[in-house]
Amino acid sequence: GNYGKIYGETFIGNNTEDLAYDIHFKHLSNQTGPVDGQNSANSENRLKLNGQYIGNSFKLGGTAFYDRDNYYFYANRSAPNAEILKGNIRQTINTFGVQVGLDNIDNNKFIDYSIKTSLYRLSDRYSASETDWGTNFSGSVPITENIFALLNADAYVSQRTDAETFKRNLFSVKPAFKFSYDAFTVTAAFKAVNETDDRLKINRTVGFPQVEVDAVPLAGVHVFAGYGGDLNRNTLRSLLGENRWLGPNVTIANTERSRDIYGGFKGELGPSFQFEGKVSYATFKNFYGFNNDWLDSTKFAVVYDADYIKVLTVSAQVGYQYQNIVRSTLRGDFYDYNVKRLEAPWGRPRSTVTWNNSFVFSKKMFATIDAYYIGGLKNKNFQTGTTHNLKSIVDLNLKIDYLLTRNFSAFASINNLLGKNYERYLYYPQQGLNFLAGLSFQF
Repeated sequence: GNYGKIYGETFIGNNTEDLAYDIHFKHLSNQTGPVDGQNSANSENRLKLNGQYIGNSFKLGGTAFYDRDNYYFYANRSAPNAEILKGNIRQTINTFGVQVGLDNIDNNKFIDYSIKTSLYRLSDRYSASETDWGTNFSGSVPITENIFALLNADAYVSQRTDAETFKRNLFSVKPAFKFSYDAFTVTAAFKAVNETDDRLKINRTVGFPQVEVDAVPLAGVHVFAGYGGDLNRNTLRSLLGENRWLGPNVTIANTERSRDIYGGFKGELGPSFQFEGKVSYATFKNFYGFNNDWLDSTKFAVVYDADYIKVLTVSAQVGYQYQNIVRSTLRGDFYDYNVKRLEAPWGRPRSTVTWNNSFVFSKKMFATIDAYYIGGLKNKNFQTGTTHNLKSIVDLNLKIDYLLTRNFSAFASINNLLGKNYERYLYYPQQGLNFLAGLSFQF
C-alpha cells in the first residue's frame, strides 16, 4: 500500500472433540505518515495464543498475548533535523498479558458460574509502566421458577510507575435478584465498591443501588427503564486505548457514575430488521477528557471535572439483513455535557454516527463499506490560550475480497476515500487516502 504500508497476518489452529487451540499473529506498519515522512511512521504487532479444554460440565480456557506499538509524537513538527527529532519523539508501548477462565456449561447444574483471572504488564519507551491483576466472578442460583439470585464480584490490584511508584486497587461485589414472569422482568441489585489510590490519597467505599424493569408489550419488542450507577475503572492501558498521544505522569482517576436514569426500547420486525433506542441522563464525578498538555502541546494530558456534572446521552441503532447477502447497521450517539470546572469536554465528541455494510455479490466476491462521522470536538492550546473547534470527521472505507481458488484469495482496501487529513485530536492530522492490497492463503 501507500505510505510504505506492510501487512501480514497469520492464524494457526486445531480442534479436537474436547481440546482447541489457535495462534494469531498480526503486523501492520506504515513507513511514512501524514506529515514529516518517517517521523510520523507507525507499526503494530500482535501475538495471541488461545487454548480451550471442554469437559463434561465445564470449560477451561486460557490466553496469552504480546502487543507492541511503535509511533511518534509528530504534532507541530517541521522536522529541521529529522534524524535528531525521530529519536526524541519516538514512543513504544509493550504489553504482555495472560488470562485463565473457568465456566460452567452444564445447564442442569444448580449453580451457574464463571470465573476469570488475568494479569498484564504495560511499559513504554520512557519510565512509565503498569502492572494489573484482575479477577472476576459471576454466578447465579435459582430460588424459585421465577426468581434468581445473582452475584458478581471483581478484584483489581494495580501498580503504576512513572515519576513515582504507587498502587491503585479496586474491589467490588454486587448481589442481585431477578424476577421474571411472562413478559415482565425486574432486576434489583446493590453494588458496593472500595477503591484505594496511594497517589491521590483515596481509600473509600461507595454503594450504588440498581434497578431495571423490562417488559415485552409486543412480540419481539422490549421496553426497558432503569436507575443505577457504578465506579468506572480507568487505567493507563484503557486511556492509551482512547488516546495514544498521552504524555508522561498523566493523572489516572476512576470515574464515578451515579444517579443514571435511563430508558429505551429494542426489538426486531421479522428476520430482516432490528432496532434499538436509548436515552440516559447521568451524574458523573471525575468525568475526563483529553487536552494538549500545558507545557508541551504535542502531548496530551487527562483532564477531569472534579465536580458532579450531568451528561445526557441519546443513542439509536437500526439494522437490516437480507439472507446472507446484505447486512447493514446504522448507529448514532449524541451527547450533551454540562461540565462545571472544565471549560469544555475536551476531546469528547458531541455526536458520532457509524454505518457498516457488507455485501456478498457471488460465491467468490464480497465487499464491506463503512462510513463514520464524529462532530463537536474541541481542544485548547493553553500556551496561546486559543480554543480550537476541530472540523467534523467524515470517513469512508471500502474493502473488496475475491476468491481466486479454493485456497487463495485477493483483497484490496481503500481507507479515507474522501482524502481528508482530519484531526481526531488537535495537531495530529491522520492519513489521507490510503490503500492496501494483498493475497491470502488458507489450508
